[in-house]
Amino acid sequence: MTKQTDYTQREMMAVAAAREIRDGDIVFCGTGISMLAAMAAKHISAPNSVIFFETGAIDSQLEEVPLAVGDSRVMFATSVNGSLADAFATMQNRFTGRKVVGIMGAAQIDPYGNLNSTVIGDYDAPKVRFSGSGGACDVASFVNRTIIFMQHARRKFVPKLDYLTSPGWLDGPDGRKNAGLPGGGPACVITDMAIMGFDERSRKMLLRGCFAGVTKDTVLDNMGFSVDTSRAETIPPPSAEELAILREKCDPQRLILG
Repeated sequence: MTKQTDYTQREMMAVAAAREIRDGDIVFCGTGISMLAAMAAKHISAPNSVIFFETGAIDSQLEEVPLAVGDSRVMFATSVNGSLADAFATMQNRFTGRKVVGIMGAAQIDPYGNLNSTVIGDYDAPKVRFSGSGGACDVASFVNRTIIFMQHARRKFVPKLDYLTSPGWLDGPDGRKNAGLPGGGPACVITDMAIMGFDERSRKMLLRGCFAGVTKDTVLDNMGFSVDTSRAETIPPPSAEELAILREKCDPQRLILG
């Protein structure tokens, strides 16, 4: 039997994200840990969830973890093998869109869950230039809710983004409405230390819970802005069953788990 204490940060993050996926959700995910979380959710909390990718594979069964969204394994036993347009139509459809959850990542995040995946520094003379939005802005704009993966570091959690790539709650409670965006927005941020949430009234980030062995002070020390920690709880570690699902069913070759 696998011990509950014998797990990695990446496994904790994947399990935490899988627990956030509800049965019946339509999960739009990318490469890496987000794909692993979506796979695990079908065995943990959401057997009737549907996984789809921007490359057009809808309702992927994922018998093996793909290396990327363009990997042919995303197309195994799908309901539809379509196109980029089909994937984004599924995401923006006014009926299916209400159940879509997008899993995202970025280089920077601010107190309202807005994301930067474009540049660090000045746009015209950046210190670092990334690949940019891809479909991230569309996902953040149109899906019902987003789960965000971030490394927990001061340079990642910043009071002001160097560039706004993908909208979170913008500037507060009515930010998305004023911008003409539909409902939705970021639900949580999963890091290697904690799970962050957002206050239902102010839409500002808060600490929802720490992973085992991590203190509130450690979380705050690794952020560039303060958050409310009064509601924080300890997040349960992965169970033996959850770890077995990750390691034996989802990624036995440890392509993502490492």
